[in-house]
Amino acid sequence: MVLRMQPTIATIEAIIENKYIQSHIGNVVIRKPVLLIDDTESSRLAIEILESHKIEFVEYHIRKFEESCCVDLPTTRAPALFAPEGIFRNLEGIKEYICVEKNSVNSNPNDSAYW
Repeated sequence: MVLRMQPTIATIEAIIENKYIQSHIGNVVIRKPVLLIDDTESSRLAIEILESHKIEFVEYHIRKFEESCCVDLPTTRAPALFAPEGIFRNLEGIKEYICVEKNSVNSNPNDSAYW
């Protein structure tokens, strides 16, 4: 869903400052959920579930935290989906997200839907 709005100086400055918003002269794109994965079968199934429901998402492998950040994430288990609607853990949580996402398609997004 693309929200159309009149660009203002404040809007343009906010868009320039925030690398996570994709903008095209007055259009603001709502952020995609981030799927945290590992090398398990559950993560592969989570990807298949989201793709089969045509839900766009960004894949992020848990190993990237070890390589690009500081340490591993001992309390975070993959798969986990971080979305504007909340955090959804394991396959059951991702199935729950599909229901929540379908219900939110017809409603107005809340402030957390934007970066």
